[in-house]
Amino acid sequence: MDRLEEMFVLQKAFNESVINERHLGHISPEEWLQKHTLALMCETAEMLEETNYKWWKNPQPVDEDALKEELVDMLHFFLSLCLNAGMDAEELHARYLKKNRVNFSRQSGEVDKPGYKLGES
Repeated sequence: MDRLEEMFVLQKAFNESVINERHLGHISPEEWLQKHTLALMCETAEMLEETNYKWWKNPQPVDEDALKEELVDMLHFFLSLCLNAGMDAEELHARYLKKNRVNFSRQSGEVDKPGYKLGES
């Protein structure tokens, strides 16, 4: 089992444990998508708090451990969203590779989509 697949297995087991222990079996798949999206947004905000995004304040050293902890929290909810959408590690990997090729093509101006041709303003 590769690392990504292991994370999916662990996240699925955790999600099932929460549902069982907290008696949340009544929550619909659509509502789980909403809940996990909101949780991901909150974790993203918490990660942002660990950076110097407030330009109106004197910058402080970034607590790299806290920053990384928030990134892991974000990953937990992202994996939950993937699972909610019926996506496993293999599909996520394949979709990532496909989209990554598209992104490289866009940045090298190899697509017809407006705004990506090199030399365009």
